Amino acid sequence: MTMSDELTLTKLLLGRLDWNAIPYHEPILVATFAAVLLGGAVVLYAVTRYQLWGSLWRDWITSIDHKKIGIMYMILGIVMLLRGFADALMMRAQQAVAFGDSAGFLPPHHYDQIFTAHGVIMIFFVAMPFVTGLMNYVVPLQIGARDVAFPFLNNFSFWMTTFGAALTMVSLFVGEFARTGWLAYPPLSGLLGSPDVGVDYYIWSLQIAGVGTLLSGVNLIATIVKMRAPGMKLMQMPVFTWTALCTNVLIVVTFPVLTAALAMLSLDRVFGLNFFTNDLGGNSMLYVNLIWIWGHPEVYILVLPVFGVFSEIVSTFSSKRLFGYTSMVYATVVITILSYLVWLHHFFTMGSGASVNSFFGITTMIISIPTGAKIFNWLFTMYRGRIRFELPMMWTVAFMITFVIGGMTGVLLAVPPADFVLHNSLFLIAHFHNVIIGGVVFGVFAAINYWFPKAFGYKLDVFWGKVSFWCWVVGFYLAFMPLYVLGLMGVTRRMSHFDDPSLQIWFVIAAIGAALVGAGILAMLVQFYVSFKRRHALRDVTGDPWEGRTLEWSTSSPPPDYNFAFTPRVHDIDAWADMKKHGYVRPMGGFVPIHMPKNTAAGFIIAALSAVVGFAVIWQMWLVAVVGFVAMVGAAIAHTFNYKRDFYIPADEVIRTENARPA
Repeated sequence: MTMSDELTLTKLLLGRLDWNAIPYHEPILVATFAAVLLGGAVVLYAVTRYQLWGSLWRDWITSIDHKKIGIMYMILGIVMLLRGFADALMMRAQQAVAFGDSAGFLPPHHYDQIFTAHGVIMIFFVAMPFVTGLMNYVVPLQIGARDVAFPFLNNFSFWMTTFGAALTMVSLFVGEFARTGWLAYPPLSGLLGSPDVGVDYYIWSLQIAGVGTLLSGVNLIATIVKMRAPGMKLMQMPVFTWTALCTNVLIVVTFPVLTAALAMLSLDRVFGLNFFTNDLGGNSMLYVNLIWIWGHPEVYILVLPVFGVFSEIVSTFSSKRLFGYTSMVYATVVITILSYLVWLHHFFTMGSGASVNSFFGITTMIISIPTGAKIFNWLFTMYRGRIRFELPMMWTVAFMITFVIGGMTGVLLAVPPADFVLHNSLFLIAHFHNVIIGGVVFGVFAAINYWFPKAFGYKLDVFWGKVSFWCWVVGFYLAFMPLYVLGLMGVTRRMSHFDDPSLQIWFVIAAIGAALVGAGILAMLVQFYVSFKRRHALRDVTGDPWEGRTLEWSTSSPPPDYNFAFTPRVHDIDAWADMKKHGYVRPMGGFVPIHMPKNTAAGFIIAALSAVVGFAVIWQMWLVAVVGFVAMVGAAIAHTFNYKRDFYIPADEVIRTENARPA
């Protein structure tokens, strides 16, 4: 083999990857890498020490049980929350100290990567896994199904999301991440503006995770439409199931648009096809329209499920039926439709003209009406109810106050002249976090405290839960209210250094608030640990620790693998409350074998190979990419020939399980 052949083979195998891709010259990244290695070693030791490998593989990694997949989604969200929040802390600390002659501790090149990674991680790999995990766990239980419509697809969707997140994490230590902002507008994200691999990491992380999200959306729509219990008509579904249905319709409609936009951006970068350039007929505004046609419905993809969460919680802890069920459903559907008609309010300042801006400004204002109707429905549900201020209800009240503030600032930004003044300022950052944290994050934490006893059979510790709650709420207001002030003063976002020393006090207050939020996250982790240690004292012996009103509370806590030994028959909106009212008695006999699908490793393997292909394409390792793609297709084909995927739970095992549960 000649020297030229060796160089060609090396190029095919390694592409652009070399030792310069390791950021060993940046001490923060080196220290982070060392911490990750140490943490990974501790986890590996613990798993090996307690002989958990077999159980981890058999019961979790290869599981197609919707409940376990839902829990794994939540764990992924928590892990990525730690990474995304670490980025937020660094940004806030940098902005608090980088004034005048002080350059701070983050160079601009690194700072730009951090704010891009923060946005990408928090939206795609924190908020999305959280809401998808909740829908995965709760929806089949609420509609009386034993699993989702396509159990294998559910496993595959989760692992695609996980390996998309892993690819983003790899960019921290091999190469770099995008420096474009979390939406990667051209021409900055084009090959001339970003010749490094950062944008490629961005594209392939989201493409891989997007496949998982899209397939999960199809799966949950099929589950809700086709697998409801006998008697459960559409207008008898729990509100959370309704919001899940609308959310997944939005996913199926919008995520192909994101896939197409990122595919065209990738073709521009790799093959020079000029979709989004100013040359040869390209147009960068095409990308802006496509990304926001996906991007604004994405906000409602995140917030609609937590609207359902709050509906369940308010009804339960007010000991009342939800006020205005029908109007709540109609409001959800109207929000779903209107969310697709407001995308252009994200770029009022880009020259679309007064007529176009007026249309999108008006539709944006209109969408606040059904959202406001929901707030009033929750308030009227609480009115004259026997309210119990348990942790889920505390998060709900905090949400209502905080989200209303975010909604009002959103209506202000919907006015094009006001947006011309406030666009690209810290006012916009404060509004967005007001909605996402006050809505999605508070809703997820309410849901965790509400459904944790259902998933694990014991309640979460109240003391540490309240510590986390107050740190989050107070920390949020300290962190983001100053940004409204700074935005009104004209301070633009994405800046790592400021010259005006009078601004510093506001950034210091914001940094203190971010630190307090960090204490809230730490308290939440302590809450999980303390609750696990005290699980026997916190265990609830009934199947319904909160006196819930919907069908999931009719099963034991945690539910058996098959969810329901008998398919329930539904006669009312509040199915479980109705059953208890009419003297529901759990059957003690007549059990038959239950048909269940087997676990499979195919989803994990195919998703892992997808990540290998993505990494290879990022670094232009074409031989590895081709081999990985062939292996991925081969694994998918091999899975289709795996006929022995199903098994039966014998009737005597069902009898033993059911008789061991409290009536």
